[in-house]
Amino acid sequence: MLPLFLAPFLVVAPAHSETYPEFLAGLKQEAKSIVGMNDEALNSAFSQIKLFKKASAGGAPQAQPEKLDDYFPFKVPESLVEQAREQFKLHHETLLQIEKQFGVQPRFVVALWGLRSEFGNRSAGYPALTVNASLAYDGDDKAFHREQVLAGLKVLARDGLAFDAFTANPEGHLGQTAFSAADYLAYAADGDGDGKKDIWQNTTDVFASIATLLVKNGWQAEATWGRQVRVPDGLNAELVGLSHSESFAQWQKLGVRRYDGTDLPDRADMQVSLIMPEGPKGRQYLVYDNYRVLSKLFASDFETLAVTYLSERIKYPPIE
Repeated sequence: MLPLFLAPFLVVAPAHSETYPEFLAGLKQEAKSIVGMNDEALNSAFSQIKLFKKASAGGAPQAQPEKLDDYFPFKVPESLVEQAREQFKLHHETLLQIEKQFGVQPRFVVALWGLRSEFGNRSAGYPALTVNASLAYDGDDKAFHREQVLAGLKVLARDGLAFDAFTANPEGHLGQTAFSAADYLAYAADGDGDGKKDIWQNTTDVFASIATLLVKNGWQAEATWGRQVRVPDGLNAELVGLSHSESFAQWQKLGVRRYDGTDLPDRADMQVSLIMPEGPKGRQYLVYDNYRVLSKLFASDFETLAVTYLSERIKYPPIE
C-alpha cells in the first residue's frame, strides 16, 4: 500500500486519446518556444509534474439564493464579517501604507481578501503546475488550465520560484489572493520591498497584489462603488444595466432617489449606471466606475455586490 501522502498523486488510466505522459510531452514541446526557460530548468519542472487526483474545477455549481436578502448572509455570513473587521483592525497600519502607495481603500482590499480565500484559510499547498496540468488534461476548461501551466512556467523562470514553492488549491488558485498563474504574472506585487512577491505567506504582498489587481483594472482612489437607491415604477428598462450611464441630475429627473428618499448627490463630474440584479421588484443600485472594476473579477452582479456588501460592513459601524 502506498503511503497516504502519495495518494493524491496516483496515476489513473483516463479515457483519453493520449496518455498523461504523452500529453505532458506535447505541452513541454509547446513550452519550449514560449516560456523562456532553458532545457535543464524545463526538464526539471516537467519531471516533477504528476497527475493530481484531487484537482477539481469546482464541481457542480452550488445552489445559491435568488434574492440578495438571502444571498448576502449566504455568501457573507456574520462570521466572515467579524473576521474581516478583526483583520482590518489587526493590519490597519499596513493597509494604510498600501492605500498611500496604491490608492485603494483598505476596506475593499480586506473584502476581496476575505471573499477570495477567507483571509488565506482556503489556500492550499499543492504544486500549482501539477494541479493545472491535471486540469488541462482532464478538466472542464482544458484550454484555460493549459494556459495556466505555461504562465506558471513563466513565473518560475521570471521570479526564480522553486517548483514546490509555487502552490495552489485543488482548483489551481494561488495563495491568499486566489490568483491564476496568469493573474500572478500580471498583478503579483512586492509590498514590503524585500524583492519577493509572496502571496502565500506575506500579508503585505497579498494586500499590494490585490491593490495592483484593482488599480490595473481602473480603480479610482477617491471614489466608492455606488449606493442603493429607490426607483419609480415604470422606468424604461432600456436604461438599466452597465451598458447605459447617466448623470446624477438625469437620474434625479427620472425620479431616482437615495434609498432614504432624499435627493441624489449634486455632482456633475460622474456618469453612473442603474442595476437591478433581482429585477424591478428587488434591490436597485446606482453604481460607479469602481463597481465596473469589481464586476470584471466576478461572473455576476450578486458576486460583485457581495464584495461591496462586505466592504460596507467593514466600514460601518466604525472600527475603533
